Amino acid sequence: MSNPNPPATQLADAPIARGWQRFGSLPVMLAVLVALNAGYILFVAFGNITDFATNQPFVQHVLSMDTTNFGAPTGKDLDPATMWRAITDPTLQMIGYFGIIVWESATGVVLVVSFVLWIRGRGGDFAAARALSSIGLMMLIVLFVGGFIVVGGEWFQMWKSTAWNGLDTAFRNSMIALVTLVLIQVPSPYWRRAGGQRS
Repeated sequence: MSNPNPPATQLADAPIARGWQRFGSLPVMLAVLVALNAGYILFVAFGNITDFATNQPFVQHVLSMDTTNFGAPTGKDLDPATMWRAITDPTLQMIGYFGIIVWESATGVVLVVSFVLWIRGRGGDFAAARALSSIGLMMLIVLFVGGFIVVGGEWFQMWKSTAWNGLDTAFRNSMIALVTLVLIQVPSPYWRRAGGQRS
């Protein structure tokens, strides 16, 4: 009976795809996924910058909590027990929006550099690509899970809004990033330590 959990030595000796089969290998798949995550968040940042006046109201309404009333008119039937959390100062709202754009842009840059490292590491050393990709993907998760789901969704009660609710999009984006991050951490004969030793 075969061992369903082969030891690390057997894993390290597993065959590595050659020739055209490399296009279906784990490193190539991860390079594509990292590139897609990078492209997405850069497009989001680009849209927020070039279409600033359209996208800024989302942050404004979430922070002011003026639509957390299950579809009632804006500012009506708001819960007084939670409205003390609202941020209504336009300057603070603008700072929050700028902060989101900066974080998105920085995340995109990190993931683009990660993609370049995946391409450069095609000879076998993917340590830097894996590390930087993990950082960039965690930045995405921090943004969408921490920023949109935890802070926006729960603290600012975005789940009560039918007009300005980004929870579904945030969940979808965080899952795409999380799947990519998990695959990066999966043990594989492709991963090598410094000096060419497989890990």
